[in-house]
Amino acid sequence: MHVATPPAPRPPSTAHLALPFFDDAHRALAEGLVPWVGAQQVDETDDRAACREWVKRLGAGGWLRYCVPAEHGGALPALDSRALVLLRETLAYHSPLADFAFAMQGLGSGAITLAGSPAQQAHYLQGVARGELIAAFALSEPEAGSDVGAMQTIATSAYPSSASGQKDLYSLTGTKTWISNGGIADFYCVFAKTDPAGGTRGISAFIVDADTPGLDASRHIHVMAPHPLATLQFTDCKVRGDALLGEENGGFKLAMRTLDIFRASVAAAALGMARRALAEAVHHARTRRMFGQTLADFQLTQAKIGEMAALVDSAALLTYRAAWLRDEGEKRGGTRVTAEAAMAKMTATENAQRVIDMALQLHGGRGVEVGSKVESLYRDIRSLRIYEGATEVQQLIIGKAVLQE
Repeated sequence: MHVATPPAPRPPSTAHLALPFFDDAHRALAEGLVPWVGAQQVDETDDRAACREWVKRLGAGGWLRYCVPAEHGGALPALDSRALVLLRETLAYHSPLADFAFAMQGLGSGAITLAGSPAQQAHYLQGVARGELIAAFALSEPEAGSDVGAMQTIATSAYPSSASGQKDLYSLTGTKTWISNGGIADFYCVFAKTDPAGGTRGISAFIVDADTPGLDASRHIHVMAPHPLATLQFTDCKVRGDALLGEENGGFKLAMRTLDIFRASVAAAALGMARRALAEAVHHARTRRMFGQTLADFQLTQAKIGEMAALVDSAALLTYRAAWLRDEGEKRGGTRVTAEAAMAKMTATENAQRVIDMALQLHGGRGVEVGSKVESLYRDIRSLRIYEGATEVQQLIIGKAVLQE
């Protein structure tokens, strides 16, 4: 059961902001965010109500403006991976659910930022930035998770092309599952096959409003760390031709471009959780007395904390590098950093799992008590090694990239 987020042992360090990956705008962002999120107290017993509350607060605080470009109410001229990384790391340190709420506003609307028409961008992005519209990204299916080309959701053209060449209407039929914000989102960026025989080259993207007839998002999925998840059922779900997002049959590349932006931010979320686990372990070791001394006085404890700190810092450097490379690449026309983002995601999530496990072990029996911070972190971190590309998929991406060099 989620409870109100307990206070952190101390505010997270911002020493990493001195690294050359960041500039003054990022430092100013962190300086405002750290005290803001530390002051928030949200009852997370009901994950769906809490997610809505976090979206509302993040919007009112101006933090969701970093999910969209400036021309549509955003804080910066374009999506900035380093800003996303700093936001997710800091939010996850305090509340993984707050991080989830922020991340899904970005991921759920990212395809609209990248490929949306001016009308689509004007209609959706400002609402996302203000926290008035909740976004969702619908790619995975029961038999198509890592293997995107195996998706079976079909989008057929209900009427012939108009004189302008644009389809008048599409009908979506199929199932999407493990959809974050499923059931609470106001709109979904949905990927479906417009050419069933085309594999990944036959996938298109659509914006589907939550109240569209033929869309059922009532099948909620309950997981070990409660988050709003659902299975979406599309049954002859008709959307207008102007709901097409980007080019027809260009959906796979659009999905991968969107994930490239946010994959490094998944690493940042894991990094924030690892930093919190390390802080909890240090706090506990300094205050827990046994055999006439503190737990921190034992050399074995010092060795474990040293290992945890090294795992955190190694993950941080790969995460910040991936975000910096992506932002610098955008200045040169959009150079992809798929392998670097995969390295960051794989390393940060795997390292965080190890750090949190060691922190729980140091807490002894208190570590497995439901409601303790390290116990909830132990549940929260597990899904990050799976979503947006499991660790094994990241290994394949990295390996292929190395072999092609």
